[in-house]
Amino acid sequence: MARSQTDIPGVGESNESQESGGGRGGGRRPRQTASGYSGGARGWAPQRGGYGGRGGRMPPQQYHGGPIDYPQGRGGQQYQRGGPPSQRYGVFPSGRGSGAPSGPPPPELHQASHSPFHAVQMYQPIPYQGDPEAHAGPSSYSQSPDITSLEQAAQFQPLAIEPEMAQSHEIQPASSKSTRFPLRPGKGSYGTRCVVKANHFFAELPDKDLHQYDVSITPEVTSRGVNRAVMEQLVKLYQESHLGKRLPAYDGRKSLYTAGPLPFASKEFKIKLVDEEDGPGGPRREREFKVVIKFAARADLHHLGMFLQGRQTDAPQEALQVLDIVLRELPTSRYSPVGRSFYSPDLGRRHPLGEGLESWRGFYQSIRPTQMGLSLNIDMSSTAFIEPLPVIDFVTQLLNRDVSARPLSDADRVKIKKALRGVKVEVTHRGNMRRKYRIFGLTSQATRELAFPVDERGSMKSVVEYFRETYGFVIQRTQWPCLQVGNTQRPNYLPMEVCKIVEGQRYSKRLNERQITELLKVTCQRPNERESDILRTVCHNAYAEDPYAKEFGIKISDKLAQVEARVLPPPWLKYHDSGREKDCLPQVGQWNMMNKRMVNGGTVNCWIGINFARNVQESAAHNFFYELAQMCTTSGMAFNPESVLPVLNARPDQVERVLKARYHDVMTKLQPYGKELDLLIVILPDNNGSLYGDLKRICETDLGIVSQCCLQKHVYKVSKQYLANVALKINVKVGGRNTVLIDAISRRIPLVSDQPTIIFGADVTHHHPGEDSSPSIAAVVASQDWPEVTKYAGLVCAQAHRQELIQDLYKTWQDPVKGIVHGGMIKELLVSFRRVTGQKPLRIIFYRDGVSEGQFYQVLLYELDAIRKACASLEPTYQPTVTFVVVQKRHHTRLFANNHHDRYSVDKSGNILPGTVVDSKICHPTEFDFYLCSHAGIKGTSRPAHYHVLWDENKFTADGLQSLTNNLCYTYARCTRSVSIVPPAYYAHLAAFRARFYMEPETSDSGSMTSGGAGARSSRVPMGTAVRPLPQLRDNVKRVMFYC
Repeated sequence: MARSQTDIPGVGESNESQESGGGRGGGRRPRQTASGYSGGARGWAPQRGGYGGRGGRMPPQQYHGGPIDYPQGRGGQQYQRGGPPSQRYGVFPSGRGSGAPSGPPPPELHQASHSPFHAVQMYQPIPYQGDPEAHAGPSSYSQSPDITSLEQAAQFQPLAIEPEMAQSHEIQPASSKSTRFPLRPGKGSYGTRCVVKANHFFAELPDKDLHQYDVSITPEVTSRGVNRAVMEQLVKLYQESHLGKRLPAYDGRKSLYTAGPLPFASKEFKIKLVDEEDGPGGPRREREFKVVIKFAARADLHHLGMFLQGRQTDAPQEALQVLDIVLRELPTSRYSPVGRSFYSPDLGRRHPLGEGLESWRGFYQSIRPTQMGLSLNIDMSSTAFIEPLPVIDFVTQLLNRDVSARPLSDADRVKIKKALRGVKVEVTHRGNMRRKYRIFGLTSQATRELAFPVDERGSMKSVVEYFRETYGFVIQRTQWPCLQVGNTQRPNYLPMEVCKIVEGQRYSKRLNERQITELLKVTCQRPNERESDILRTVCHNAYAEDPYAKEFGIKISDKLAQVEARVLPPPWLKYHDSGREKDCLPQVGQWNMMNKRMVNGGTVNCWIGINFARNVQESAAHNFFYELAQMCTTSGMAFNPESVLPVLNARPDQVERVLKARYHDVMTKLQPYGKELDLLIVILPDNNGSLYGDLKRICETDLGIVSQCCLQKHVYKVSKQYLANVALKINVKVGGRNTVLIDAISRRIPLVSDQPTIIFGADVTHHHPGEDSSPSIAAVVASQDWPEVTKYAGLVCAQAHRQELIQDLYKTWQDPVKGIVHGGMIKELLVSFRRVTGQKPLRIIFYRDGVSEGQFYQVLLYELDAIRKACASLEPTYQPTVTFVVVQKRHHTRLFANNHHDRYSVDKSGNILPGTVVDSKICHPTEFDFYLCSHAGIKGTSRPAHYHVLWDENKFTADGLQSLTNNLCYTYARCTRSVSIVPPAYYAHLAAFRARFYMEPETSDSGSMTSGGAGARSSRVPMGTAVRPLPQLRDNVKRVMFYC
């Protein structure tokens, strides 16, 4: 029998940070300006006139944020490693003239311990396809399956790795899969030892003989639900007679797995399904399917065992996939599957989220290879579902008003259409005949105006008349539009009042601020509560009684894994010698600015204030600005207490005109004295829509003003803590530094302090899956102040929709005068580092955020290659050593204190202590990875960051990389707390998110994307068109950490 099954995409959470006054959003039409540094000149020299020089053709993409414009320092020493350039790189163009080769040089992929080899590059841009939830809205905490090795192999088919002639006697790798990630360099020993519990449950490896069969179902259907119903019926009918009494596991698509062989190599079955969608009573449609089951392969569990013991380095993805499918069979039949999670109203109380949505409770489940063997990772999860309401009631909730009081406006219709598109409804006007339909739109006309042909002669009948005559149903809301269901070629019209939303449909579009707040209330659990819920879920799932687990011989422990961990000590932080406290040792991941002054206070001589909040009186605004100026001075800045012009009260709807007029006035006053405006301070309404984004776009890409926004709710409170936090942000925006690691200035950080080292952070943010064609934004930041590694310059660029590989790390373009010109984000940031420090970086540490496991190979091959080429474009022999680390926050491993009542092993929130690091038992069997909880918990259960090293020529020890990463988490500029991910990755996320405000605003009919203070907009780009470049940041904004 065909069960109703909704096709639901993956889900996830996002980590969207706002400024003190921040909203979220899109932006405006970009302007192209030529600035930045050209890669066309030989070597490191900056060149006037931007990328192409005067008259040169612009590159395909501009960045903003670029290198900080400091005076040229003295050149650093030449650095060469690994033999002459021709041996290492082949011939690299110097970037000048027509003599340069037209194709890109081959990537250089080797680590110091391996033999060098070249990859023949045939990269295609690979769209983002890891966790579909990784950059979605905060609507749930669940993960989708990773790409299998078969898919990876297919993606990399064009890429061959060829050995260099006469370079090595070893056997060379044959494909990109052979690019080995570094092995674990031993386990760490630094820090205080302790034991924690993890939400991983030991899974005993079965000793069964697993077989895989190909399944083809004709006629082909896209719904996994229908496929599963067909297979369920087949097993029910033929398990005893034709399947050798085996209970197969089915993936819902093309593969079937059994514990032992079926008694045939290939067989055809005929299966009839009764279509339940017609409901009880009345005639039911029968559908016949032809099912062919054909032997494909045996799944190799021996290799999986070898891999888990560390005796083989390739994870046998097929075997892992089989076990995952087996353990998903039962919950898939019981609950609503979404990605790797399962939801049901039976798993916990439903919670209303507003506007016709409710949250369902569920759990995430995934089988993972770990050092302790196979592990089942179980975590609690909640996500948004559409309430199974009559459509009229849903619309009433959605619009939040009495819908009978006045007709629907155009904005109402757009909102209803967006919310209901793709939703499945059942009709209520036919008694027991509850036919189900999927909505694809609304009619443009009212119901009373709609008619359709009833015969070949073209006789028309109105919808109102048809329903009255055929069903005896009198339509009340004839002024409302009808739902369009079925398909666009032959649409059916259904009045809203005869439709009810079918239960169990996940809401996959973006949630608004209020809904996110409500969902977070449900998901926010203290660690001991979450641990209890996880254990209850494992007990409820009763894996020992699961017929599929029994059939395949999989045994799951019912106890949390106990894991050895260490708590790394916090680093000492340096503050200015003029303060009462010249240094500071953070306690439990936090400290404060009392008795301390910023280590490098910035200067603000000329500033102005604007108040956009109607409810804030002029005197209150003036007092707030005065108190903020005092706090900046107390904290160590040189801050003029008097603004250049009096505080201006302005209307939010005139933001552009106000900013430009005020800027003109202030510059008229300052220019005769050769002065510049250092800072604009703005008071915004608490719910400011797109005002925040518009203001940032105008200030940073048009006028060249550094700005600080504050919400009106903080103006009357004038909290010292709030002012101190804002002062930290203002200081780094005007070029100061808040604090630095004492170990950095005393040159005691291994593999950072001994030679010029640049630390990169990179991230790509994608729009929510509901916004189907907006560009993704890539951001790269890089430290500019070795040896302190605290200041980061940032670059961002727009790229193709949901493209995960950062396209503009390195690029070349044809200049009519210079020939092939080399540029890109890496090169600009390296040149900028050289300008600031006077030295070339000889070591690169690259923290890459937002990559799922299924994309590790693509990202490493593409982006490491870009780093290599960027370096070689500066000097053919310039080859800094590279360490490439992926930072993951969107995973489902949680760590709990071994004893929740031991106050020495938990922080105030009941979470494990900041600095807790785990690199054993639940980590990868052979590769260099670790979990680090670097922050103190505030609410809920802390999520440790997972760091996985994909490349390491710097030969970090486990202790070296773990300590560096943990210590850097104490240098985040925006607060006096250690943060949960390493700051360069965090800054890249902030910069990418800021760039959303610079994009062209939404012009389609999809309505407002968010409500309240969110103000987020998207930039729709028709599929297949070139991505419009972002507008360029003004030079004086580029020099500072504007994104903080």
